[in-house]
Amino acid sequence: MSREEAKRSAARCAASDLPPSGILGLGSGSTAKLFIAEVGSLVKAGRSYRGVPTSEGSRADALRLGIPLLPDDGPWEIDVTVDGADEVDAELNLIKGGGAAHTREKIVNFASKKNVIIVDDGKLSKRLGEKWPVPVEVLCFAHLSTARALSHVGRAVHRVRDGAPVVTDTGSFVYDVFTGPIADPRAIDRALRDIPGVVETGLFIGRADEVIVADEVGVRRLTRS
Repeated sequence: MSREEAKRSAARCAASDLPPSGILGLGSGSTAKLFIAEVGSLVKAGRSYRGVPTSEGSRADALRLGIPLLPDDGPWEIDVTVDGADEVDAELNLIKGGGAAHTREKIVNFASKKNVIIVDDGKLSKRLGEKWPVPVEVLCFAHLSTARALSHVGRAVHRVRDGAPVVTDTGSFVYDVFTGPIADPRAIDRALRDIPGVVETGLFIGRADEVIVADEVGVRRLTRS
């Protein structure tokens, strides 16, 4: 099975476990996009779902597929959120934010009764930071000062695309902090959050109830002990 087919298998597996109706958190990224497509098919078949998108990209996908959406203001009583991740460690902690949507993703994650993460097996690591830097959303104001403080935690790189700084849906910049393998994700998360100007980190500690992993031979489920 190709990488894309593996992602699609994970998305289908997550969709098969959804309740017959309810409020769904709609994640962001390439794997979550496939899940949103599955939800769209279920809605077209008569399922009664309302969604809370974690990014403008997810919003556009949901609207195109006819998925009703709740207002952004909240609060919401989300039954289950399905999202992707950039890296998953042995304790099912996550790094998210490759798509620069991690602040909104974390808000929706915390509002959800259950959080399901769908990934291919290339996203698994023994420790976070082995494969991916920690994305940190920062205010544009004084971002160079914030970056200097971030550099005490790891090498901080201002994320740029096509020659221009990446700007999140909430209007902030993103710095990718290269920490190397992280022995204590909670301590790193706390250190980053303590820096003035930091809006949110891409570290999701203890926030995945289930991780659905697809590889070339099939799909398996991981749950937190």
